[in-house]
Amino acid sequence: MSVIGSKARRDRIVHLATTTGLASVEELSQLFGVTASTIRRDLAKLTTDGRLARTYGGAMALAAHPEASLRQRVGEAFEAKQAIARWAAAQVRPGETLLLDAGSTVGALAHELRTAEDITVATTGLTALQALSDVETVHVECLGGTLRPLSQGFVGPLTEAALERMTFDRVFLGTDGISPELGICEADLRQTRLKELMARRADHVYVLAHAAKLGRRPFHAWTALREGWTLITDDTADPTVLGELRTRGVTTVTTTPDPTPAGPRRNGDG
Repeated sequence: MSVIGSKARRDRIVHLATTTGLASVEELSQLFGVTASTIRRDLAKLTTDGRLARTYGGAMALAAHPEASLRQRVGEAFEAKQAIARWAAAQVRPGETLLLDAGSTVGALAHELRTAEDITVATTGLTALQALSDVETVHVECLGGTLRPLSQGFVGPLTEAALERMTFDRVFLGTDGISPELGICEADLRQTRLKELMARRADHVYVLAHAAKLGRRPFHAWTALREGWTLITDDTADPTVLGELRTRGVTTVTTTPDPTPAGPRRNGDG
């Protein structure tokens, strides 16, 4: 690999922090074709600048992004989220009881459900509550608890206790990142525990994530992906990541955002 300048190398190291979350000195040395001492100097500089955080044993943990607020995320990959939401809404049947997570993509799904007939929606997200609060054909249950301002979602023991009193036909989960090996990535352990409990209460489990979230692990709290779950993403998703998910028994659906809409593809269709 050709050697790049120190500034460009450091910028690329920081970029890796936003997509993979962790790297060791040895891994970075091999990746950039420089000595471990050079990488240590890079990391020391980036740590001094407040762009990285040091861990034990001489390894360096790349600093994760600060968690973005829901308001900041609403406009991100907007068309992809709309396509994902439309496909998800098309799975819902009259009379069903649904469980909706917090998050901007699940919030887009809630908006699509405004035209649904005779359904019950329980949710932990304020966005879904706001989207459905005035719809007479949708019965809404709020699973209250401790509100996380950044995600605009409820978590904690009160939310978990409310879940124990209901079961659901379908649950739709959001995520900050997807790793085939580790699962669903979130900023807070309370979020990952809640997602596990939500999935256990539903017959069908869907994870809604636009393509940029695949292969991304910005935080260090995880919910394992289970065989039989369905990932709904968009058609720019990395085929390698989708293939790895399928080998673990996860069904994958890719949707095509407007302005050139097309039908979704499932599993090995491309």
